[in-house]
Amino acid sequence: MKRIFVSIVAMLFISVLFMACADEKGPAELAMKAAEQAVAATKAEAEKLVPDQVAALESALASAKDKLAKGEFKEALSEAQGLVGKAKDVLAAAQAKKDELTQKWTELSQGLPQMVEAIQGKVDDLSKLKKLPKAITAEKLAEAKSGLEAVKADLAKAQESFTSGNIEEAIAVATAVKEKAVKAMESLGITAPEPAKS
Repeated sequence: MKRIFVSIVAMLFISVLFMACADEKGPAELAMKAAEQAVAATKAEAEKLVPDQVAALESALASAKDKLAKGEFKEALSEAQGLVGKAKDVLAAAQAKKDELTQKWTELSQGLPQMVEAIQGKVDDLSKLKKLPKAITAEKLAEAKSGLEAVKADLAKAQESFTSGNIEEAIAVATAVKEKAVKAMESLGITAPEPAKS
C-alpha cells in the first residue's frame, strides 16, 4: 500500500504541473488519465476496507469524465486533480482501517488455539475413561467432539480469510468460533484460558 501511496503523490505532482499549460483540453485529458490510474490503484487496495469511500471516489471520477466529454475542460481538469488527492486520502483511511482490524483480529484470535487445545485435552481424557463423571453424559461428550471438529474447521476458515485480506470476514468467523468454543468448554466443565476470556 505504501508503494501505491507514493505513486499517487507522484500523480498529484504531475497533475499540478498541467495547470501551467495554456491549452485546457490537453492538460484535462492527461489529468484524467492520472485520476483514472489513481482511482483504479486505490480501488484495488481499499475496496474491501472502505467500500463506501471507494464508491464515492468512482462516482466523482464518473462526474469528472462526463465534464470532459462535454468539453468542460477547466472543470474537468480541476476535478481530476482533486481526485488524485482524494484517492490518496482514501488509501490512508484504508490503511488506518486495516491497522484497526488487524489489531482486533490479533486480540480475538490469540486465545482460540489455547481453547481448542483445552477442549481437545478434555475430550481425549474423557474418551479414555471406562465410566464418565456424573456431570458429563455420553451425549454431552459426543456433542463436544462434534463441536470441536466444527471449531477447528471454522478456525482454519477464519485464518484463511485473514490471510487473503478479508479481515472483517475473518473477525466475524473467529467471533463465532469463540462462542462455540466457550459453549463446548462449559459443557465439559472446563475454564477458558486467560487470553481467551477477554
